[in-house]
Formats: sequence, C-alpha cells, structure tokens
Amino acid sequence: MADTDTIAAIASAPGAAGIGVVRVSGPHVPAIAQALLGRAPQPRHAHLAVFHDDDGSLIDHGLLLHFPAPHSYTGEHVLELQGHGSAVLLDLLLRRVCVLGARLARPGEFTERAFLNGKLDLAQAEAVADLIAARSEAGARAALRSLDGAFSQRVQALLDALVALRVHVEAAIDFPEEEIDFLADPAIARQLQALRTQLADLLVETRRGVRLTDGLKVAIVGRPNAGKSSLLNALAQSERAIVTPIAGTTRDVLRETVSLDGVVLELADTAGLRDTQDEVEREGVRRARGELARADLVLLVTEAAHRVADLHLLAELPANVACLVLVNKIDLDAAAPTELSHAGVDHLRISARTGAGLDGLRTELRARAGAGSGEGAFSARRRHVLALEHVQAHFEHAAGALAASAGELAAEDLRQAQHALGEITGSYTSDDLLGAIFGSFCIGK
Repeated sequence: MADTDTIAAIASAPGAAGIGVVRVSGPHVPAIAQALLGRAPQPRHAHLAVFHDDDGSLIDHGLLLHFPAPHSYTGEHVLELQGHGSAVLLDLLLRRVCVLGARLARPGEFTERAFLNGKLDLAQAEAVADLIAARSEAGARAALRSLDGAFSQRVQALLDALVALRVHVEAAIDFPEEEIDFLADPAIARQLQALRTQLADLLVETRRGVRLTDGLKVAIVGRPNAGKSSLLNALAQSERAIVTPIAGTTRDVLRETVSLDGVVLELADTAGLRDTQDEVEREGVRRARGELARADLVLLVTEAAHRVADLHLLAELPANVACLVLVNKIDLDAAAPTELSHAGVDHLRISARTGAGLDGLRTELRARAGAGSGEGAFSARRRHVLALEHVQAHFEHAAGALAASAGELAAEDLRQAQHALGEITGSYTSDDLLGAIFGSFCIGK
C-alpha cells in the first residue's frame, strides 16, 4: 500500500477551454471535500461548488468530484476540483487544500500510488508518462495500448510459460535417484525452444515500441561532400544545415526532429568521415563515430563511384544497428548502376538536390520507425528491451545447460530469467528503480 499522507497537486494546467484541475488523493479527502462543499459529496457526481479561502474570501466557482476508495485512479479516496484556468486561482485552491490537511505531491506520486495499490503494473504506469509526452499520433496510440495492458499481457503470457517450464526442471532435479533422466525429456527442450521463439517475437515488437515512444534515431554519415547536409535539409524541408562545395563544412552534430505520417525521426547530420589534421574537424569526426553507436538506423550517404569503397565506414557499426546505403547524386550520374545490392546491405538511389528517390526513402523510414505496425503495437522503453535481452541470454545459457544435463545450472538461469521479466511489470523491483521511473513524471500525474 502507498503512504497514508494525503497529497495534492495541480493536475491540469489551463487548456483551450480555460479549465484547470487540482487533484487530491489520500485518507483526508472526505473531510477536505466536505469542508470545501459544505456537505458530504455524492460519490462520482459533479457538484457545483464555491471555493472559499480559510478567511472566507472567495477563491473561485467550479466543480467538485469525489471518487471513494478503492474505485479511483490511485485506489485511494480521490478528489478533483475543476475551476477557471488561472494559474493564480489554481495556486490559491491548492494552498487551501494543503491547509485542510494535504501536502504537495512529488512528481509522479499519483501514478506511483496507483502502482503500489495494484491499480496499474509498472509498465502501465510508465505508459501514462509516455502518453503525456507522446510526440506523434502513432506514439500516443501505442502508449494507450500499453496503458490498456497490451504489453503487460504479452510479458505475463511469457512469464506463465516460463513458470511452467521451471516446475518441470525443478521436479527433475528433485528426483536424482530415479533411473530415468527427466532432463533429457524432449518435452522440456520443446518448451524452452517455444519460449525462446515467443521471446524473440516480443523483443522485436518491444524494440519497435521504443522507436514509437522515443522516435527513430537516425545518424547520417559518409565521406565529406557526399550530400549528408543536403539530405537533412530535404527531409526536414528547411535549410537547417549549411551546404557548400567545401569539404569539412559540417564540424559538429546537427540534430533535427522530423515527423513523417505520425512517427518521429531524430535526424543527426554528422561531419564527413575522413582522416584530417584539422583539430576542430577531427573532433567532429570523433562525434560522428559516436553517433553510430547511439543510432537505431545509420544512413550511409555515398555516390555511385564510391559506394563499394565507402562500406568500410560501417566497419565499427554495432551489430544491432541497422544500415541503409543511399547512393546520392543520381541526377549527376546517369550511368549509375540500378542494381545496387552489395554485402547484404540495403541500397537506395536518391538525389538530395532534386528530390528524386526521396519518396521511397521516406516510405522506408516510416516503416523502420514503426508506422503501420498494426493495432497490436504498444509503447515500450529501453529498460524493457534490456530486461528482455537479459532473459534471452539466460534462455541461451539454460539451453546449453540442459543439453549438458546440468539441471541446477539450467534452473538458476530460468530463475534469473523470471526475475528479469518481473522487473518489467514490477513483480520484482527496487526502490531505486521506482524512484528513477516516477521521478521523471510531471507533478500532478
């Protein structure tokens, strides 16, 4: 259960309708509601109220709604006070509520109490913040699906199957004197393989959920004068980057946020990758290489004459970062080859200057960012991906241990996998993790 203090905060700043909301949660809510209304409010009904300060002076006219525990957002008594959306009036109303027995809420404390009181699991609680911070239609819809439990249900299904497998493995370990080697039962291996397949599918969708939440991080790299800055300008549809024929014009990382059909791209234009004696340009090259490790997708901008040679620039690309090679300046090279597949890397032919091929590039970027993911797409966070990757590693170790008939080792890996899964929904968690998650919320949520 959450703390027994009563908390209050301005939950909604003035909107288009000029309405602001003060929210209160905790055991003192009934007394506060009666003091403000002059009588006990009827549950879940809107009451027209005149809010007065402690000296009897008028604060505002508005609506008062009382949601008794446990049928409320936090699972506690909740009071919502709706008034005119003046920041001054809302602050006066908040101070009056605090005089009547509440204290100011910490960031995210309302949703934290909802989690602690079993109204939401941890993934759903995080979806509240993702919904508030959504920067695109696709991100908002994905956050709503996570809030409704779409992601949590997938995690729980995997967890239930994992527990069933643990039961079989632990039972086999408990009867070592039996002549039958229960660990060699093909059913156990099949169960584990099914779990690994189920996890792999969930991991793909979770990574897509992170892109829908955070936006697709795209690093534009290549040799000097390949057309990287021109490409950034074309995608942003504005002259954000300086474009000149002089090699080394771009010295630092230039970032731009672009929305494509409801998904967000975080574009990073980088300095041309080359060896240089110029100290400033050398720092720009170092930062460009740093962008490779942080990106979800790398766009390698090149030209027909250099496309094969430039692939060496991807040598330091992390294994989990996707790459798309863009053969630029096709308007200047009519003889450029149309068959571009090479080394298993996807290629597209474009002209950042004329716009040729950019529609196809935008379609590809939308797809990689998660657009059109379907009704099942949900929001997720990078900590969810890390937890699932830990589960994947434990499953791999468990498979090896079972193959070697090392039942105790397999059982321990499966236990660790269950713990990692539990961290996603909050079945297993720490105070430090909760503090980090809810501390990132805005006050009043």
